[in-house]
Amino acid sequence: MCDVRKDIPLMHILMVSLLFFPGPWGRCMGSDCGPGGSQSRAVWCAHVDGWTTLHTNCYQSQRPSNQQNCFRVCDWHKDLYDWQLGTWSQCVSVSARAFGGMRPHVCNVGKEGIQTREVGCILKADESPGEDAICEYFEPKPRLEQACLIPCPQECVVSEFTPWTSCSKTCGTGLQNRVRSVLVPPLFGGSACPNLTEFQTCKPGPCKGAEGVYSLRLGPWTPCSLPISRPVRQLIQKKRTRNRLNRQESPFWDIQVGYQNRAVSCAHRNGSTVGLSLCQPRELPLTIQSCILPKDCELSDWSDWGPCSKACTDPNPKSPRGQRTRSRRVLQFAVGEGENCAPLEEAEPCDTEGDGVPPCATYTWRTTEWSDCRVDSLLSQQDRRRSNQTGLCGGGLQNREVYCVQANAELLTYLNNLKDKDASRPVDSKLCGGPIPDTSQLCHIPCPIECEVSPWGAWGPCTYENCNVQDGKKGFKLRKREISNEPTGGPGNCPHLVEAIPCEDPSCWDWQLVRLDECVPDEDLPCGPGTQKPQVQCVNSTGEKTLCRGTPVPEPIVCLVPCPKDCVLSDWTTWSSCSQTCSSKTIEGKQMRTRSILAYNAGEGGDMCPNSSSLQEVRNCNEHACTVYHWQTGPWGPCTEDPSASALNTSVGSRSAAGLKANGPCSQGMQTRKVICVRVNVGQVPPKKCPESPRPGTVRPCRMPCKKDCIVTPFSDWTQCSPTSGNIQKKKQSRRRIVLQLPANGGQECPEVLQEENDCEAVKVCPGYRWKTHKWRRCQLVPWYIREDSPGAQETCGPGLQTRAVSCRKLDGAQADIGDCLKLASSMPPVTQRCQLPCQDDCQLTNWSKFSSCTVDCVGVRTRKRLLVGRSKKKDKCKNTQMYPLSETQYCPCDKYNAQPVGNWSDCILAGGDRVESLLGLKVLGDIKECGQGYRYQAMVCYDQDNRLVETSRCNSHGYIEEACIIPCPSDCKLSEWSNWSRCSKSCGSGVKVRSKWLREKPYNGGRPCPKLDHINQVYEVVPCVSDCTQYVWVAEPWSVWKVSNVDLKENCGEGVQTRKVRCMLNTVDGPSESVEDYLCDPEDMPLGTRGSRLPCPEDCVLSDWGAWNRCSRVTTTGLRSVPFGLRSVPSLSEIDPLFEPCSLNLNCFHYFYNITDWSTCQLSARAVCGSGIKTRMLDCVRSDGKSVDLKFCEERKWQMNISCVVECPVNCQLSDWSTWSECSHTCGLEGRMWRSRVVVQGSQGDGRPCPSQMEQWKPCPVRPCYRWQYSPWSECRVEEVVCGAGLRFRNLSCFVSDGSREGEGSLVEEDLCAGLELAVDQDRVIILKEACVLPCPGECYLMEWSDWSPCLSVCVKGAAVDFGSVQVRSRAVMAQEPENLQLCPDPDWESRSCTDGECFEYQWMSSSWAGSPRVTWCQRSDGLNVTGGCPPINPLGEDNSFCDPACQMPMSFCTEAGVCMCEEGYTEVLSSGGQLDQCAPIPVLEIPTAGDTKTDVKTSRAINPTLPATTQPGRTGRTWYLLPIGPGLSRRSCCLEGSICCSKTCIYCSALMGPSPMCKSPMPCAPRHLHTITDAGL
Repeated sequence: MCDVRKDIPLMHILMVSLLFFPGPWGRCMGSDCGPGGSQSRAVWCAHVDGWTTLHTNCYQSQRPSNQQNCFRVCDWHKDLYDWQLGTWSQCVSVSARAFGGMRPHVCNVGKEGIQTREVGCILKADESPGEDAICEYFEPKPRLEQACLIPCPQECVVSEFTPWTSCSKTCGTGLQNRVRSVLVPPLFGGSACPNLTEFQTCKPGPCKGAEGVYSLRLGPWTPCSLPISRPVRQLIQKKRTRNRLNRQESPFWDIQVGYQNRAVSCAHRNGSTVGLSLCQPRELPLTIQSCILPKDCELSDWSDWGPCSKACTDPNPKSPRGQRTRSRRVLQFAVGEGENCAPLEEAEPCDTEGDGVPPCATYTWRTTEWSDCRVDSLLSQQDRRRSNQTGLCGGGLQNREVYCVQANAELLTYLNNLKDKDASRPVDSKLCGGPIPDTSQLCHIPCPIECEVSPWGAWGPCTYENCNVQDGKKGFKLRKREISNEPTGGPGNCPHLVEAIPCEDPSCWDWQLVRLDECVPDEDLPCGPGTQKPQVQCVNSTGEKTLCRGTPVPEPIVCLVPCPKDCVLSDWTTWSSCSQTCSSKTIEGKQMRTRSILAYNAGEGGDMCPNSSSLQEVRNCNEHACTVYHWQTGPWGPCTEDPSASALNTSVGSRSAAGLKANGPCSQGMQTRKVICVRVNVGQVPPKKCPESPRPGTVRPCRMPCKKDCIVTPFSDWTQCSPTSGNIQKKKQSRRRIVLQLPANGGQECPEVLQEENDCEAVKVCPGYRWKTHKWRRCQLVPWYIREDSPGAQETCGPGLQTRAVSCRKLDGAQADIGDCLKLASSMPPVTQRCQLPCQDDCQLTNWSKFSSCTVDCVGVRTRKRLLVGRSKKKDKCKNTQMYPLSETQYCPCDKYNAQPVGNWSDCILAGGDRVESLLGLKVLGDIKECGQGYRYQAMVCYDQDNRLVETSRCNSHGYIEEACIIPCPSDCKLSEWSNWSRCSKSCGSGVKVRSKWLREKPYNGGRPCPKLDHINQVYEVVPCVSDCTQYVWVAEPWSVWKVSNVDLKENCGEGVQTRKVRCMLNTVDGPSESVEDYLCDPEDMPLGTRGSRLPCPEDCVLSDWGAWNRCSRVTTTGLRSVPFGLRSVPSLSEIDPLFEPCSLNLNCFHYFYNITDWSTCQLSARAVCGSGIKTRMLDCVRSDGKSVDLKFCEERKWQMNISCVVECPVNCQLSDWSTWSECSHTCGLEGRMWRSRVVVQGSQGDGRPCPSQMEQWKPCPVRPCYRWQYSPWSECRVEEVVCGAGLRFRNLSCFVSDGSREGEGSLVEEDLCAGLELAVDQDRVIILKEACVLPCPGECYLMEWSDWSPCLSVCVKGAAVDFGSVQVRSRAVMAQEPENLQLCPDPDWESRSCTDGECFEYQWMSSSWAGSPRVTWCQRSDGLNVTGGCPPINPLGEDNSFCDPACQMPMSFCTEAGVCMCEEGYTEVLSSGGQLDQCAPIPVLEIPTAGDTKTDVKTSRAINPTLPATTQPGRTGRTWYLLPIGPGLSRRSCCLEGSICCSKTCIYCSALMGPSPMCKSPMPCAPRHLHTITDAGL
């Protein structure tokens, strides 16, 4: 048995190693969307080593759940949930480790860091958290962390010191100061700014007398306060005065007059305060004055928000939102030094929501129907068809107008009055967005196809007009022709196709001879008379087989089989063609046939040969009269309504403006035409003269087109009132409507008025408001009981304050709310002012009078005066005119003006180009005038006698110089007319024919380009052609009688010759007609005119002529031709010549095949410029020897000889009209320009005229002076009647004028010229004309005024594309006067602010050259400014040579921080045998390949700047190595790792990882080198 207790520990150990492992959760499943779903996952039991086992082997208590509830996501959840992104945390530094261990961090760009944020899925409605899986269903979870950069510490950078100031004293011991300012503040933990001031003592010389030790110092005014208490007696006496002074006319001001005082003390020059008696006897300044008790502005609560300006719902999230505003009222204005009122209105964006809110209007483009297709716009300048444009066809252009309408007008019932109409009211085109529909397009006018007919066929037999009714002996012979194409308008426009000739003895059918059988002698004799049986078939008048009813079959024909002694004659030839087509009294047609003697009779007993007249027969033919008749048709009349048709004609009215198309047929109609019988060359004859069967119809059905009424849009809204030209003419407004569909087919005509113009109504003057100032109250002094102890004070006189009330009035004087004046009136006038109640000893004068008028400008003077008042007239001090002048004189103003041109000439602008086009529609009018005479403009500027800019009207100028100019018109390429077509290159079969044009004038000024020309400036057109091979034929006459040349012993037999005449004749449908020149026929086909043979003798067999060749069956075999039969019997057949003759290919028999040409170029109608055309090719039948023959020799086959094609239309570039002139780019000054532009509506196509390069034009704006308010510089700090202390400084606000070319410059002008401007300086509405200041007492140490703001500086690393923003700074330095007071000086101060577009600078150490003494080193910024701070924190070169022992005396050497002599950049150390620096030699820098460098060769070059950054692979921190040259006694160079150990004599590779090498005898640390560096990746 097993011991179970021993197994328990083992099982326990095994189960500890078995764990449950869950898989990922599956997809959430469920029937409903939302939290009701469920998801599952797999769970298995596995060993930690990876193998799986049964679930029961794992602890069940540790088994995770394999199912859970989940949120089932549906598509509509996308609108409910979204990711919420938290803000990025502060950048936390990440330590970087160099290869081989830690190395000190040197900050060059910044420290790498990581910043994190929180990201969660939320429900949009209440921002409650949701499961991340919901948002992940639609979009991946945004990243939670990102890399960041912590900037390097930026130390403070200051400027150079200013020169030393003059000595603070004129005698004794004083101080001189020099100061500097802060250029870059310390940033990101950088070192603090150094002292901004340096002092040094100075001794101008000993003082001869006692120095001024004490100064009267004035303290600042105390805050304004009311008196605490008053004596009872004064309270009773002043009660009435108090009530009157404190009574206010307006509740908006609570003005209370209080008092304030200030202290006067005596200061020692060491800064201490001493008794006031030490500064006396001196007259003390005023120490008590009246003041206004400060009270802040009080405002009411905000009102409710007003309605949203956008009172509609807009589904487009990118559309601008509306605004709503709220306001508050002023309850109490600020007085004294109280805080001014905050803004009284505020606005915020808003959207109107709710069920009853209508949708916002949307706008879309609409178009009118296309205009008729026109070809004339495609014609070139030289095209002769410009003068007569009738009948033009092919490709053309058609235009339409584009306008903007409200797209959802049918939804806005409160705006829509166009019910049941598709035509919407046009609106401003600026409201429509998106691409503008095309305003022009190519179109096609079908070219008329003229009817083409075949040649007339042969006259048919005489037949009855109606074979079913065969009455009388009169009939007709007919001939016909066919239509060979598909003409425009159908066959009704073709000429007559049937002609008739009256004849007698008509017949509807006849027997046609097929062949004759052999001649069979009578009575079974071997020769003699016999008969031939004809083989016939019955045909009708059209040649079709039929049954011949009632007509006997032709009888056998009598023939003769010659006996051996008879004369032998050939068969009759076929009848020749009739010599005339008809007969008359003077002419008649004849036909002829012949036969010839083959052998003469053989003596007695044989039939004799006939005489020569019997060898020829002549008969009459075409005996009918030359009276040809045919039916002639007139043109079809208009389509009129057919009363029998049931359809009614309707009128098409309103239709969709977006798709106006041609109407289809509306009702059934009929057309009629006139048909008459015409006799050729005579005229109309009675109808019975023409056969009735081919008579054309006189009536046909037709479809009547629908009527099209004119459709116009409703009138647009009236345009805004604007002057038609400048401000001279009366203002006009207009409205227009657009024709959407033109009337047609008798529809309603368009209204005559499409545009209306109206005078604008008088502009309603907005209600104006103004401030009304009330009378100043009595000057109020500080109460006497408060100032009675002040030295020199008098009870009833002195400085005081006076107040007044201000109210708001309308322009008509009516009372108005004060808020209206705050919005619409000018700035509020002051309600308090300082005043002076004169004392008895004061001089009193009246105010200055106005200046007297000037009689002459620029020459005379004008004066103003004032008078002494009261007792002042008798006081001597008041009579001192230097202190109290009673008159002032000034020169009269000199109004002289000078006009002169300024700026460049504008573009050349065509006359009439300034018209203001309507913004409601965009249309292209074809050829817009774009060349010819125009005008260019140059602005005029007007200056006064002081060279100040004034309005141009002062110089009697309208602001421009106008000069005529020419815009050259484009000239198209000009070619000659087409030459005539050449003759076809082949007289028989297919060839080519050519025509050409040549260049007459090249294009210029943007004209149409020329087509591709050859080297002699010609363009050719080549088309295939074909010449009819049967047009001319050879006709041979019968052979003549034999002429025996070698007479045998027997008579009339032997060798002989026959001749015949051969002529070239014109071939017609009726056969050869007339003789022509022989060269027109093919000489190779000319029949023989002479033949020689042997005339058979009586004992010879007589044979007929050879028959026709049969067709060659194969190319490699021969064919045969046969002798039909023997004509006279012979004793023995062995003596007869062979009955068959072989044929040889291309000698006496041929094969035939088709040859088809290439397609021609696209051929257009003569009336077309471009568009649809046809390409043709020619078919040729070629004999096997290469000769072209008639097509009948080739087997019949269907070929496509024409295909359609398209010639690209030469569409000129089409431009829109010029836009209206833009607003002036500058509201004033010399540089203002107005622009207008045009756009390409349709680019050029084919050989059309290209688009011009000028798509914009400009002209100068009228020059207007630039007025602005500008502060004068602050005055010096003024302290009343004392040396130092609290004072005031002042500045003025003046009106300046400039030409706008340079900021800050200008001339002072009268303030009235700035009256229309907002009272603001540099957009700052808070005007400050005085401020408190402190005048330091002698000996005090004080802070100077703020320096100017430094230029905007970018905190960046140049070359690293890292920018940490921009900053500018200003500072205050300390100024000291007494050496013993330096410990009392305040600290310097600086402040910074952010700015934009700062410049990035670099800093580097600079040094002077060696001059036998230590060099001067300094830090310099990359813009050349010498600074302190900013350069790398190392010991500057050559600053101190005392560390090195022995001292570095070699040229170009310096001492390092480690006490080692090194060489400057570009030089290498040459060491002595003892390891000391021996000399500095120029260093050749090795270009060592780095990682990724494909160069394997090492080149040497002279170093220009050997201090280059290490090349490091991205994302990898490499070790930096330095080249360490060794002395001349050693043979190699080595690289030394900074911080490692290296030998002084034998320098080897020493690694920080390996430690010192055992070869190193005297190890020493490696010093840094400012030499060419590489990385370990390059080693």
